[in-house]
Amino acid sequence: MDQHRRRAALALRIPGGRDGRRMLVVALIDKTGTGLWATAVALYFTHVTGMSLAQVGILIGVSGGVGIAGAPLAGRLADRFPVTRVLIAAQLLRAAALLALLTTHDYALLLLWSAIGALPDRASNVLTKLYAARIAGPRRVRYQAFNRTVSNLGWSLGGLGAAAVLTIGTATAYQVLLIGNVLSYVAIAALTSRCAEPPSPSRVVTTADATPTAPAKPSNPWRDRTFLLYTTTEAALFLDDAILQVGMPLWIVHATDAPVGLAPLLLVLNSVLVVLFQVPLARFGATSTAARRLLIPLAGLFTAGCLAMAASTAGGRWTAIATLTAAAVALTFAEMIHAIVSWELSLVLAPADAQGAYLGVHGLASSTQRSVGPLLVTAVIAAGPLAWPVLGAGFAATCLAQHRLVRHRLPAAPLSDPSVTVSEHR
Repeated sequence: MDQHRRRAALALRIPGGRDGRRMLVVALIDKTGTGLWATAVALYFTHVTGMSLAQVGILIGVSGGVGIAGAPLAGRLADRFPVTRVLIAAQLLRAAALLALLTTHDYALLLLWSAIGALPDRASNVLTKLYAARIAGPRRVRYQAFNRTVSNLGWSLGGLGAAAVLTIGTATAYQVLLIGNVLSYVAIAALTSRCAEPPSPSRVVTTADATPTAPAKPSNPWRDRTFLLYTTTEAALFLDDAILQVGMPLWIVHATDAPVGLAPLLLVLNSVLVVLFQVPLARFGATSTAARRLLIPLAGLFTAGCLAMAASTAGGRWTAIATLTAAAVALTFAEMIHAIVSWELSLVLAPADAQGAYLGVHGLASSTQRSVGPLLVTAVIAAGPLAWPVLGAGFAATCLAQHRLVRHRLPAAPLSDPSVTVSEHR
């Protein structure tokens, strides 16, 4: 009886049933394996295969550019075939392409395998998001919050594992990390094969605030101007990742009196905050109208973070540490709020019969940010402290534009918000 009660309580806390929980394990293993390899990939190409820094840069840039096509391609396939089968195929292709890197030191072949591996890598993000939407139904925002939490845990575990192995510094150590990532892909393919295909999207895409009066949506995302404009604004809001991962360390080193060691500590703080607060925050965006309202505080968080970055040059060491910590906290909360908003709106703007295609196009936003984001952030750093408030104003304007853009495409709001179970507050 106690075991039955525990299972019932778990089902209330984590949407999606057994398959939903199994997919969270998939996310944890996936990101742990990726964390192992992501830390070592550039070092592997330089120390093991003998590439120059320029060659490594070209390889990563080209493969990243090819990988952009993975998101829309996966979305189209998922609208035509069972999403679990497409996801398994993507996971196995990731494993095969990564394992192929061990077979050669030829630059052309390494470039080829890296480009091939980038396609299913970007595709997997769209496919797991689509699976979550179908398995969790109206509680998809809460489910995605759990997904982001375990993903951050996985990244942290993988990074710690890589740091331990990289202390050895041999070619074998790098190969061990690569094989560890390959095994993670094989493991998640096996786990995914045990997950049932989720119900038809037409039965789960309706949110708690949906009504029959919701506006009709075009079935082709490339002909949907509103959605394309929304995706364009999304590319700008995903820049928080580039600021935290690239901009913060460079700004600390080149523009402030803060110690260099603060940079990794702020990244740890980012992960800890996501683990602690992503799930509790999800309840504030549980409906499409609630998610849209979050764009207003999101504008404030982005602005506060950018102003704190600018203020970090105004004083000495301790002022820099305090303002940079404040910036990291504000931008981390912006990251979490944006994840909630983006997750819900990207789904509610899509028609039921073309969810995969729409999410594939939406995936281009994060892919574009990965390519362009570091360039924009380094340009802001080169321009000096006054560029940060300008960037913050740009973020705020983008949030407000998005708030206005989607207002006519959302389902009509209910007379009152849906009730929230006690478990939602834990």
